[in-house]
Amino acid sequence: MTEDVELLDDLLRLCAAAGAEPEVHHTVPEGRGGWEQAPMVLVGDDAAPRCRGALRRQGVMLVGHDQDAPDVWRQAVEIGAEYVLRLPDAENWLVDQIANAAEGVGRPALTVGVIGGRGGAGASTLACALAVTAARAGRRTMLIDGDPLGGGIDVLLGGERAQGMRWPDFAHSKGRVGGGALEESLPALHGLRVLSWGRDDWVVIPPQAMEAVLAAARRLGGVVVVDLPRRIDESVAKALAQLDLGLLVVPGELRAVAAAKRVASMAGMVLGDLRVVARGPYAAGLDERWVAQALDLPLAGELPLESGLLAAQDDGAPPGSSARGPLARFCTAFWERALAGGVGAGPDGEGAS
Repeated sequence: MTEDVELLDDLLRLCAAAGAEPEVHHTVPEGRGGWEQAPMVLVGDDAAPRCRGALRRQGVMLVGHDQDAPDVWRQAVEIGAEYVLRLPDAENWLVDQIANAAEGVGRPALTVGVIGGRGGAGASTLACALAVTAARAGRRTMLIDGDPLGGGIDVLLGGERAQGMRWPDFAHSKGRVGGGALEESLPALHGLRVLSWGRDDWVVIPPQAMEAVLAAARRLGGVVVVDLPRRIDESVAKALAQLDLGLLVVPGELRAVAAAKRVASMAGMVLGDLRVVARGPYAAGLDERWVAQALDLPLAGELPLESGLLAAQDDGAPPGSSARGPLARFCTAFWERALAGGVGAGPDGEGAS
C-alpha cells in the first residue's frame, strides 16, 4: 500500500525477486478479504495515516526510504506494524520474508544424502530408488544430482531428453531461490522433480548455487534426495550442512571399507548423522554389521540385490520402479521409519549408538 512511485518500484522489484505476485492498493481495501487474508501487508510511510483504524493483524510491515523519518515508530504502533523497515538496508531480509509468505513456511523437507563408499558402490541407484519410491507413495519429492562426474541421474530415470532446467541454468544463483519457481522449472519424471546435469562439459556447482537451490527445495516440504560425490569440496559441504541424514553405501569388501572410512571421515566433519547401507555380496567373514562396526557408524540397513535391474533400466524403468522388488521394499521401509519421526532409527528401530 503506497502512492510513493519510487517506493512502489522498489517493492515490486523485491516481490519479483522473491517470486511473489503482489496486489497494489493506495489505501485499505474496502470490504473483507484483502487486508485480512493477504499473507503479508507492506505499508509505505505515505500510506500509514490511511491505515489507522484497520483491523489489527500479523504480518504488517511499515516500509520507507527515509532513515530519519519523524514519527515513524508512532505510525507503526498506530497501525499495528510488526516491523519498521528502511530501504535499501533491509532489502535482503525483506525478500526472504516475502518469499516465505508467498510460499508458506511449513515443515521443511526431510533431506537425505546418498554417498558411495567407493566408486561404483551403487549410491546413484539407491538415491534414484529412494526418490521413485517416495513419489509413488504420494510424497512431494525432489531428486538433486550433486555429482558432476556421475553421468547424470536423469539418465537413470530415462529422462535425459526431458524438457526443463539443469544445473548450468542455476550456475549464478545466489541468495534466495523461489521454491515454487524451482520446482516448476525442473523436469518431471515418474512423479518427481529432478535437477541433473546437461550434456555439456560443465562440471562445477558454485557453493552459493548449491546452498540456494537446496534451501529452496527444502522449503517445499516433502522429501529431497541428494546424490553426492565422494570428494568433499566447498559445494558438497554446503549440501552436507543441509542434510537431515546421510547414507554411505559400502560394498562388503575390505578395500571398499577402507575407502569408505576416508569418505566418512571427510563427510562427518560437516554432517552430524551419517549411516551405513551395506551391500553384498560379502567377502569371507564379512556381513552388514561387520561393515558398520568397522566404520564405527550406525547401520541403516542392507541394500538388497535385485536381479534384472540393468535390463529394466534399458527398457526405461528406473531403480525402485518395481513396487514389489527388494530395492523398492528396502526404500519403502526406510521412508516409513524416517517420516514417522525416526530419522535416526536403524533397521530394527534402534537409535544412534
